[in-house]
Amino acid sequence: MESTRQAKIARLLQKELSEIFRQQTAKTHGVIISVSAVRVSPDLSIARAYLSVFPSEKADEMLESINRSSKTIRYELAQKVRYQLRKTPELTFHLDDSLDYIEKIDALLKQDEAK
Repeated sequence: MESTRQAKIARLLQKELSEIFRQQTAKTHGVIISVSAVRVSPDLSIARAYLSVFPSEKADEMLESINRSSKTIRYELAQKVRYQLRKTPELTFHLDDSLDYIEKIDALLKQDEAK
């Protein structure tokens, strides 16, 4: 069960990470990255950020690039939340493939209806 504090910090991190990735969109050559969810550990030391990447063909490449630059992203995040949080959590990034999963199910249902 997620505490109220965890939920508030997760929302704050999601908002600020989304802003960081929005500013980086020009450097990603037309790839849009959105933060779909953030989960924070109970001790507030680790934050798991789930990213949606469009177009999804470049998702693995972008996730690898983001993981390589996670220290820089954490530093930028720390600058934005320094007055709200004493310590910025360690960031881990994961792909949120729920949209691809939904599209796959829709395609299978349409196939079934066509028969």
